[in-house]
Amino acid sequence: MKKFSSSEVDRIIQMCWEDRTPFDAISKQFDISEKEIISVMRNNIKKKSFLNWRKRVDNRKTKHTMLSSLHKKRFKSKAQRQISFNRSK
Repeated sequence: MKKFSSSEVDRIIQMCWEDRTPFDAISKQFDISEKEIISVMRNNIKKKSFLNWRKRVDNRKTKHTMLSSLHKKRFKSKAQRQISFNRSK
């Protein structure tokens, strides 16, 4: 698994807890797979917090771009795409 600085781990955890940030955006920004994202969460937060997070995101449409129609409806400023690397295709 890829090594991350503490600030990168903090940002990954923060993005994971955000309901509207899909795993694809996190994967693209940090060049890691969904399984690696889950591993980062498992290894860097408390067990109970991890279980709560997994329960929360399991089958959540907004965390999976292919299941979500949300990305088609939301407005994104051009500046946001440059800052966050969340470019729409």
